[in-house]
Amino acid sequence: MAKVELIMPKMGESIIEATILKWVKSVGEKVSAEETIVEIATDKVDSEIPSPVDGILTEILFNEDSVVPVGQAIAIISTEGSVDDDIPASSSETQKVPEALQAVEKTVSHAQAVSQPVKLSDSSSGRFYSPLVKNIAREENISQEELDLIPGTGLSNRVTKADILEYIKTRGKTAQTATPVAELKSPQQAEPEVAVKSTSISGEVEIMEMDRMRKLIADHMVKSKQISPHVTSFVESDVTNMVRWREKNKGVFEEKYGTKITFTPLFIEAIVKAIKDFPLINISLEGQNILIKKDINIGVAAALPSGNLIVPVIKNADFLNVAGLAKNTNDLVQRARQNKLKPDEIQGGTFTLTNVGTFGNLMGTPIINQPQVAILATGAIVKKPAVIETEHGDVIAIRHMMFLSMSYDHRIVDGSLGGAFLKKVSDYLEAFDPNTSV
Repeated sequence: MAKVELIMPKMGESIIEATILKWVKSVGEKVSAEETIVEIATDKVDSEIPSPVDGILTEILFNEDSVVPVGQAIAIISTEGSVDDDIPASSSETQKVPEALQAVEKTVSHAQAVSQPVKLSDSSSGRFYSPLVKNIAREENISQEELDLIPGTGLSNRVTKADILEYIKTRGKTAQTATPVAELKSPQQAEPEVAVKSTSISGEVEIMEMDRMRKLIADHMVKSKQISPHVTSFVESDVTNMVRWREKNKGVFEEKYGTKITFTPLFIEAIVKAIKDFPLINISLEGQNILIKKDINIGVAAALPSGNLIVPVIKNADFLNVAGLAKNTNDLVQRARQNKLKPDEIQGGTFTLTNVGTFGNLMGTPIINQPQVAILATGAIVKKPAVIETEHGDVIAIRHMMFLSMSYDHRIVDGSLGGAFLKKVSDYLEAFDPNTSV
């Protein structure tokens, strides 16, 4: 019988472990490839792990609430034949970790340590909190006592990500009341009141506490400025041909490919071409070593309904045509606004594009998305009188013009490289063929 290990995946560059929240499948159950088997949590995100193959779940190696290192096997899936007679089909807690494995774990101190639930030692309720929930609590300055008061909708009254985020939404607006977990069975007891955090100190000033995402963005931006000496270069580009092509073909494009054509995939196409000409823009710095990235993964800054920003990444953008770039971009941005991105969809970017023109801005000085070394901003496209060189002499005509600005890390990108790369992007945009077929 072929056996396949289900491995705890790496959920981000800095993640070294994750907590098992819930086993969706039980020992003895059939599973299909891509079907969710287990729910896990890190200090950054909750996620689901799918089965890599069709088969039968024959062993579960770690209980719920166990903290498991990345790369560790957490379950065994048999891919052919029937389940052995000595493998129980019950889903009881004692059968989730076989007795033989429990014996081994008792003799190996490291394995014993990682299989213990992470509980807050000062919690009066003894309730388990996932690393993600605890991280959000720390970011929002939620004390242990206050955390214990939040009602949970998860298994055994566990506080989920949705529970704590919903609590945070109303925390600063009105006084909250809740029953501690230890007192859920005693409704007669009085419910303590949680103090309002966001208050107005006068009729002219209101204090609004930053949400968790805004705090993370603020920290990321400050660190980027501290790490990289920023230089920003500017060029103005005539994108008339590109604008006219889009206006002429946007209806046909949507009908053919089932997605809208915006300017973003056209910008990305030009950036990818320029990166191939100047590969030393597609790099990062690690100590004294320059890492030249062979993959071209373009991050696209997306504004969320909350006002925050997130940067989903189009992987291997150099392998996609305009239709592929449009489909990927629209899908990622839409799911970003619905909070449905997967962890790996915001990881691994090598260059970032931000479209400040969306907000009517002519240009911007964007902050580098670490550990990348450059970020390009596209401004608003506006009609302007411009001088055009013709075989009969110079003429003035109304053209669609756009400013491009690029901030780059002056530790390893000099002005000559940064300026030449930005000009090359502009050249590709200006050279867009208005007769390009859809």
